[in-house]
Amino acid sequence: MQETIIEAESINAAAKGSSSTASGALGDFALKNAEEMQRWQDDFCAMAGVYAYCLDNTGNPFTSFSGNPSEVDIIKKYVTDARIKEIFRRVSESDLEDQAVELTEVPNLKLAAVAVKDGQRTSAVWIVCGIFSDYDYDKEYFHLPPIDSFGYKTTETKFYRTLDLLRETLNILINIETSRSQAVAISEESKQQELEMTNSFRRAETMTEIVSLLDSDDGIEEIMSDVLKKLCAYLEVSNGFTCKEHHNTLMDIVVQWTAPGAKKMFTETTDQDLCWFMGSEKAVVVSSDTQMNAGEREQLDELGIKALVSMPVIVNDSALFYVCVTENNESRIWSIDDVKFVNDAIKVLQSIITKRLQKNSLASSFASLEAVLDNVGSSIYVRDIGTGVILFANRSFKKNFSRELSENSIAELFESNIPPRSRSGNYEIHHKDREKWYDVYYTRIKWVDGRPVSLCAIYDITEKKLYQRRIEQQAYTDFLTGLYNRMCCEKDLARYVDEAHQKGTHGALMYLDLDDFKHINDSLGHQYGDVLLQDISKAISRIDGITNSCYRMGGDEFVIIVPPQSFELLETIIEQIKNTFATPWYLKDSDYYCTMSMGIVKFPDHGDNVSELIRKSDVAMYEAKKSGKNRIAEYSDNIDSSSVHRLDLEKSMYDAIKKSCSEFEVFFQPVISEPIDFNRGVKQYKHLGAEALVRWNSSKLGFLNPDEFVPLAEYLGLITPIGNHVLKKACECLRMWNEAGTGEYSVSVNLSVVQIMQNDIVDVIKKNIEDNNINPHNLVLELTERLAINDLARTKQTLLDIKALGVRLALDDFGTGYSALSSIRALPFDIIKVDQNFVKDLAEDDYSQAFIRMMAQLGGAIGADICVEGIETQAQLDALKGMGVKYVQGFYYDKPMRRAAFEEKYVYN
Repeated sequence: MQETIIEAESINAAAKGSSSTASGALGDFALKNAEEMQRWQDDFCAMAGVYAYCLDNTGNPFTSFSGNPSEVDIIKKYVTDARIKEIFRRVSESDLEDQAVELTEVPNLKLAAVAVKDGQRTSAVWIVCGIFSDYDYDKEYFHLPPIDSFGYKTTETKFYRTLDLLRETLNILINIETSRSQAVAISEESKQQELEMTNSFRRAETMTEIVSLLDSDDGIEEIMSDVLKKLCAYLEVSNGFTCKEHHNTLMDIVVQWTAPGAKKMFTETTDQDLCWFMGSEKAVVVSSDTQMNAGEREQLDELGIKALVSMPVIVNDSALFYVCVTENNESRIWSIDDVKFVNDAIKVLQSIITKRLQKNSLASSFASLEAVLDNVGSSIYVRDIGTGVILFANRSFKKNFSRELSENSIAELFESNIPPRSRSGNYEIHHKDREKWYDVYYTRIKWVDGRPVSLCAIYDITEKKLYQRRIEQQAYTDFLTGLYNRMCCEKDLARYVDEAHQKGTHGALMYLDLDDFKHINDSLGHQYGDVLLQDISKAISRIDGITNSCYRMGGDEFVIIVPPQSFELLETIIEQIKNTFATPWYLKDSDYYCTMSMGIVKFPDHGDNVSELIRKSDVAMYEAKKSGKNRIAEYSDNIDSSSVHRLDLEKSMYDAIKKSCSEFEVFFQPVISEPIDFNRGVKQYKHLGAEALVRWNSSKLGFLNPDEFVPLAEYLGLITPIGNHVLKKACECLRMWNEAGTGEYSVSVNLSVVQIMQNDIVDVIKKNIEDNNINPHNLVLELTERLAINDLARTKQTLLDIKALGVRLALDDFGTGYSALSSIRALPFDIIKVDQNFVKDLAEDDYSQAFIRMMAQLGGAIGADICVEGIETQAQLDALKGMGVKYVQGFYYDKPMRRAAFEEKYVYN
């Protein structure tokens, strides 16, 4: 073992010696990047018009000669190896000279050497040959003619500049490579520290898990098995076992553990020869290099053990058990930490056993066990695997399965589905004769006399299964209309598309949207709108061929699937749908007409992807609605570009949501508060706020304003993740700005109708406040007038819950809807924002001025401040003097700007 270690160390030393031959940073770089170095040299020589190659610090080539091979061969006739060796020695060994240029026998051929040094040490030497085009020579001195017609030529001035450039470039490369090497060394040191920290954490975590077993009520053997498993897994060994000594020479294996892929040590667990490392009340530690006598080594070899740690479990001053962890696959040298960890784990096990012995004896009573099992909430039986005889059945099992017991069909019923070689697990079975469902939990154990048995616990889950069926039915059904919902539509459409593929048939998908359904809701009320949706649902679901394939997608949108078996009835189905909407609907003692627009796609003609088919039918419906409503349009590749743009917009939006909304940027527009800067020269405000406004910088469609994508996001149900993203970013900015200590800032964030209807909206707001540790009073949430009025009863409690967090609420765009002032009073708004339409003619319009005065008085009465939007001129601002307006915003101060620009202007300056 020692010879092997010495030999390995010698090999490593030799490898280090060979790698150090090419010393220096440049040498290391060249060894690792030979091809890149050659490619760079070739490009450099082509650019400079010279022939060159590189030698390492011993004179051996790093690279090959760059240039035309035939031209290089001619140059080598005059620039011999001896001459190169001499000029190499001249520049590499000199402390003063790192560049040399020499004449040759050819008048226009010169030889140069450039030494690249890392401190006082030479890293490499470049040999450079130049063919000069501007030469003047003495024919008496040079006996050979000049070289002409070579591919690379240079001038004397360019040649010396080339040498300078070569030396400077390579010196830079040395500095870079040196820095990189230092960074690598620092990184390796950091990784080692991280590894040590990880090991320490893992050791503490495992010991915590072992200590937690102190309060376990499991049996001693099960606890012992858990401790052994955790101990071996942490040490990453192949085997472990606990045993009990008897008759001084024999031992019984209590539990044993084997790593995946490792060989089991003991196939027989009773009356095994006592190992030499057992029987002592002291720990025994054997590493792979431990010296021992022949008998000891022979027993370890028989068991396949290469290293082991054995420790006694001392209870009442005697060794009750022995715990042994072994490595059987590879050499192992135990560390002090390893041995200490084993000792700590054994002490925990000793405490558990001592505690258990104080409470009762280890010898368990079969009668007591039977009494326990008779009162558990499951049916349990134990069967001899070899003979098939039922060894034990608790009271519940005998009561519920008496017939199966008498017919000896237990194994067939409950164990026929157990996978081969599976020792434990669970699965579900359906007892068709009884119409019952059961969960079966099985395991292989040893009976009290040591024979292998199968233990099964059976739980009646019939009620659970029936409940699941009801839940699934509800999950696939629209509560209002009784039609199937979007989830069921997508599932069924996938099945119909597969059927069409397999049988070579066709089907169709029709996307139907009611025209101007909102007018009925607004004029008659939501309750009559719901009645209309129910009547329409009943009417279309009675049409032959689509009885079981009508779906409500949400709102006033429906999808109808014409399955392959009904495809031949497509034209008839379309006509019946038209006739259904050609007759009036009786609502509130009167007849009302409600038309529809519908888009049609056929599968697999227009595609076989479920989501793509639904989108294409939606685009076709949009085309029909755009053409004047009350129409039907079939999808085609020539559909109007605006509809296609809408599809692209929708697809890009889904992609942007998948990217964690990273494409959606938050812009900020300043909100000025008292004292309002009427002269625009005053820059010290009592309070400065900002409104957070979302913009979409799409990677595919470019920069988009909210008007282009927010309605679509609400329509697709995607406004919630976008809105949550804006809220999160706004709260992060609010925290940073107020931590900067340059003022007290507030930020307003718009909440959409869809967001405020989410069940978790209060929790989302609370989490953002807590995560950023901000003052909730500095967060203002803006809601549109449409939400506040149309859904007053539903939203009031939600707004009160939000306000209870300390957040301020603002009613946005007031004056654009049809709200009643009594409704405004009923809701807990802190700020009312007057829409900018009242500001356009504010300077000269008496009505606009009177409206704002009225709103200021109303705000004072209900405890709400007034904010006027859209201020663009000094005249508009002057008109607000004395009106009681607390906040203003508009282009007069600034347009919405990116975060960095806002911070530059309003936060850090």
